[in-house]
Amino acid sequence: MKQLSTIFVLVCLLAIGLFVALQRAHPRVSDRPENAGRSEVVFWHFWGGADRDVVDDVVQRFNASQEQFFVRSIAMPGNNLQAKLFLAIAGGDPPDLVNQDDPIVGDWGWRGIVQPLQDVCSPEELRALDEFLFPAAKQLGSFDETMYAVCNGLDVRALYYNLTALQKHGLQPPRSLEELTEIARIITPPGTLNPETFGYLPDARRLWAWGKVFGGDFFDFETSRVQLTDPAIVAAARWMAGFGNWYGADTINRFRQGDQSLPGKTFPLLPIQDQEVQGRYVMLMDGQWRVRDIDAFIDRRRQQGLAYPEFGVCALPAPAGGRVDAGWVNGNFFLIPKGAKNTPGAVAFMKYWIGLGDPEQAAITCAAGGWIPVSEEVVQTNVFQAFLDERPLFREFVRLAGSQNQTPIPVIPGAPMFKREVEKASATAMAKPDQSTEAILQEANTIIQRRLDKLGRRVGQ
Repeated sequence: MKQLSTIFVLVCLLAIGLFVALQRAHPRVSDRPENAGRSEVVFWHFWGGADRDVVDDVVQRFNASQEQFFVRSIAMPGNNLQAKLFLAIAGGDPPDLVNQDDPIVGDWGWRGIVQPLQDVCSPEELRALDEFLFPAAKQLGSFDETMYAVCNGLDVRALYYNLTALQKHGLQPPRSLEELTEIARIITPPGTLNPETFGYLPDARRLWAWGKVFGGDFFDFETSRVQLTDPAIVAAARWMAGFGNWYGADTINRFRQGDQSLPGKTFPLLPIQDQEVQGRYVMLMDGQWRVRDIDAFIDRRRQQGLAYPEFGVCALPAPAGGRVDAGWVNGNFFLIPKGAKNTPGAVAFMKYWIGLGDPEQAAITCAAGGWIPVSEEVVQTNVFQAFLDERPLFREFVRLAGSQNQTPIPVIPGAPMFKREVEKASATAMAKPDQSTEAILQEANTIIQRRLDKLGRRVGQ
């Protein structure tokens, strides 16, 4: 066993040495004649495809906007970014800036992998960020009352609906959870065998959203205690599990498997066949990026001279006593690694991207990427308002982004584990609706709390 440990350490040291050697084999761009005199900012990100073009554009605009810094962006999709970042920090040559979208701010801040903004920003810059950012954006980047990350784009979930299909059934969009439930039962009556369409089906991963809508809180920051047995969260999980009682867990599983067989990343709210006006769902929770799918679908139907259904979007309907405009939010954010060599350049680029000091240019980026701004100042620019006029469904997501009731997964050490266990418990409750939902959540609560306690300290925000 000792020999294996020695081999493992040697392999890690060799990997670190190779990584550092590769980094040093590529001189900083600022050493090249065309960038002489500039201080280079090495920026790692995860974007690919069309989104990478948007990133490259904002980098080019920043580089052209001033002569002090030059950003070199490096795309590292998948898991490569995190693994290489840890190696780079260990080897003493990390990037100056990284972009992430996983719930790692609490873990990385606690472990000292990234620097708190108070160490790299002036007090004036911190105050400006506090005034500029939406509440959800500030929550995403803060751990233990300290900001570690600057959010540069928000992801919000809302309820999409096929208005044409609803009206075909003599129905209107739901204004409450009770109406949503009734619509689901009317379109797909309980006990329906092999349904081709569901009015609505909850996704086990979205207890994070429905728990907030019902009025629950998953974590108490004052006491550092997990709260999966909050009565509101239990009620939300029971409501979700109730669909398994109506239709049978096997029927729902078969239907979900049919979603996976759709070509590419087809949005299952959309009709597949050209003459159809109804997809696999009439109502479906999803994020703002689906607006692009709906617009493309409508454009294609128009070009073919075919009729198309009308779609709408609304906030997740709340039950009596629940929260209005509530839900789960996540997003993308910048972090400055430990050992970064050009923190002033990294801060300047972060501010430029989000629009602090120049909201109009940030609006260009958000409109090009179909991204939700992190500040109302950017939302109100002429550029972004024009974007919203062209994509009216997007407006609801932007409105919700500013709500105090849109909150992320608790930003604490252990958040990725917290996320996995909650979603696993939710999936179990939906797959076994005959079992006690509260007991399932209690078991998950115990597992999560035990693992958080093992971190050896109180976690708070």
